[in-house]
Amino acid sequence: MDKTQPHPLFKLATELGPLVVFFFVNAKFNLFAATGAFMVAIVAAMIASYTVTKHIPVMAIVTGVIVLVFGTLTLVLHDETFIKMKPTIVYSLFAAVLGGGLLFGRSFIAIMFDQMFNLTAAGWRILTMRWALFFLAMAVLNEIIWRTQSTDFWVAFKAFGAIPLTMGFAVTQMPLIKRYHLEPASLEASEAEAGDIGKG
Repeated sequence: MDKTQPHPLFKLATELGPLVVFFFVNAKFNLFAATGAFMVAIVAAMIASYTVTKHIPVMAIVTGVIVLVFGTLTLVLHDETFIKMKPTIVYSLFAAVLGGGLLFGRSFIAIMFDQMFNLTAAGWRILTMRWALFFLAMAVLNEIIWRTQSTDFWVAFKAFGAIPLTMGFAVTQMPLIKRYHLEPASLEASEAEAGDIGKG
């Protein structure tokens, strides 16, 4: 199905907006109020994304579901641990899916990033491994921060640290993407090879 390409600022707003809401509500009230607001903002962002593009990215769906599950546990049990562990679960899940896929000859990074570009099979493998390691590192980092720092520090990191780190890492992958990028004329010729690797 064709997807409308939204303005980059709209994409940034739907991704960063819920985190900003989470940060400011926590600063004014507490983590439990922020968790409820975060859940509402996540759902609103997904609705807005679907309204504008008729599509919701896979990563956004997975993240949204986990936010709702762990957010509900946080509020019902009145335990901050669940919402603080949510990023660890999300990052670990992404790392496991990407790394596990490689073990079976599959590269799921194209699906997770909504097929934003076309690479050779070797390019997909390398990019997948790098992102799997990055997500694993982010899972470890989240565990270290929430277990050793204050709640306010963790919230600030979640809202204004994790996104810049992810964007920074994505930028550092551009040389790899350019090196293994497939020109339109070469794309059709490479589909058979990519299909064979995907079937493993």
